[in-house]
Amino acid sequence: MAMPAFLTTRGPSAVFRMLAVAALLTASSAWADDYADVSRLMRAGQYPEAQAKVDQYLAGKPKDPQMRFMKGVIQTETGKTNDAIATFTQITQDYPELPEPYNNLAVLYAGQSQFDKARAALEMAIRTNPSYATAHENLGDVYAKLASQAYSKALQLDGANAGVQPKLALIRTLFSADGKAAQAAQKPLAAAPAAAPPAAPVVAAKPAPAAPVVAAKPAPVLPPAPVVAAAPAAKPSPAPAAAPAATTANAEKEVEAAVHSWANAWAGKDMSAYLASYGANFDPPGKQARKSWEEERRARIVGKSRISVKLSNVAIAVQGNKATARFKQDYSADSLNISSRKTLDLAKVNDRWVIVRESSGG
Repeated sequence: MAMPAFLTTRGPSAVFRMLAVAALLTASSAWADDYADVSRLMRAGQYPEAQAKVDQYLAGKPKDPQMRFMKGVIQTETGKTNDAIATFTQITQDYPELPEPYNNLAVLYAGQSQFDKARAALEMAIRTNPSYATAHENLGDVYAKLASQAYSKALQLDGANAGVQPKLALIRTLFSADGKAAQAAQKPLAAAPAAAPPAAPVVAAKPAPAAPVVAAKPAPVLPPAPVVAAAPAAKPSPAPAAAPAATTANAEKEVEAAVHSWANAWAGKDMSAYLASYGANFDPPGKQARKSWEEERRARIVGKSRISVKLSNVAIAVQGNKATARFKQDYSADSLNISSRKTLDLAKVNDRWVIVRESSGG
């Protein structure tokens, strides 16, 4: 029996989603047994026993992100909110690449009505992974809560303002225990990024859809050339349509080479080549300024002692001067290992293919 995908938060702010331990990080089979034991105890509601098992494990592997996530979940479920906040905060500092701890942290802040802090944490989660749907949903709920507070304050200052009350009533209906939105919202906050094999009762993230395989279009064949009367039959002209197919194939090879060069520059911490892989029109995630995004990437990449970026199942689609590359990315840095699906949108500029947009999880 699998662990539920979401943990239900306590208190009136249970409209936010907190993921349970998700399968995002790779783990050895030996470690998976420990994860499975803790997950089984949690599922049975035996939190003191699960906490003891977690503490024993972390005594030998204090930086393990998956077990630390489980610790944060246990602390949340046992009402130790401040301890859970401390746990998830430390994980965001040690593993800033992971969006889930930011999301869980935001949910805990929301439960304390600290909506500004919740908003900031969710914006960090989305900046780390713009495709993180749970964080986007939670951010919408946070904005609604902030709007409710603002409308209430407006009524206090100007009770005769007839335009505010309907807006406030609408938001209160949205979060009402009787509303459909509130019923759907009885899902916990964000969850833990950790991977476990199928045997472990850890909730696995939904598998990413297989990357589409772009098939080369068959070249159209022209009809044979007409025969002129009284003249020897002309030989059929060769089909000139083979050239566009060859051109497309060459473009796909160029795009794939550009993608691998980008990954190699990342793994080699060659910041000049890495940043040059992005075009002038690149859209940084989270509406960041280009300069801020480059500084953040430089700090995250150069600060690692070891980086490995391996790509597989690469599928390229080219349309004129635009292309899309979809692939599986296996990333490891120091003690962190993450496997995810990634999509790069590229454009050809001055005979070079450069990245104009990137997203994960699609």
